[in-house]
Amino acid sequence: MSVSFPKPLTLAEEEHYISLYESGDEDAKDVLIERNLRLVAHIAKKYTGTGFPADDLISIGTIGLIKAVNTYSSKKATRLATYAAKCIENEILMSIRSSKKNKAEVSLSVPIGTDKDGNEISFNDILGTDPDAILDDISLKIQVGKLLQAINTVLTPREKTVVLNRYGIFGHKPRTQREVAALLGISRSYVSRIEKKALLKLRDELKYDIGLAD
Repeated sequence: MSVSFPKPLTLAEEEHYISLYESGDEDAKDVLIERNLRLVAHIAKKYTGTGFPADDLISIGTIGLIKAVNTYSSKKATRLATYAAKCIENEILMSIRSSKKNKAEVSLSVPIGTDKDGNEISFNDILGTDPDAILDDISLKIQVGKLLQAINTVLTPREKTVVLNRYGIFGHKPRTQREVAALLGISRSYVSRIEKKALLKLRDELKYDIGLAD
């Protein structure tokens, strides 16, 4: 599936949005991330022979990009794009090294939190699919494959980054919302909103895909 990324920022645009972000404008931060996704894709292409699918490499590289935007300062002598390129590459290399002997496993029944009444919930609960029904009607392996495909096709880069890190997908370490918030430099409540929106998208996509729509 071909993905079209926004055009990179010009030097003047980059300086403008960096200035806004350093003044506290979170929307400017989103622009800096989105307009550098083409850079992520360019760098990720160099590592397509490592056994990682291109979408995974882009997702991992996006984490490096977000870290770069979080830590960049206009006082640096280099442009953001130059600084980000190094962070993106480092993130990809670290992930490749750390997961050489470990395949990502997704457990749809592992507890991931509690609902408003304090009851423990799993990914299956959020997706609206009964675990026993999955095991009876379709193999877990196929179901997981559908989940991973949905993650790659229906989520935005930021939503995908949150989901991958929350549930330990594609070799990522499972993290709490607070840990993801610290990783991305945003509030825990913002992570919660992004996660909720992403899971609703996945639920709708998977219901449609396996014929469970209401």
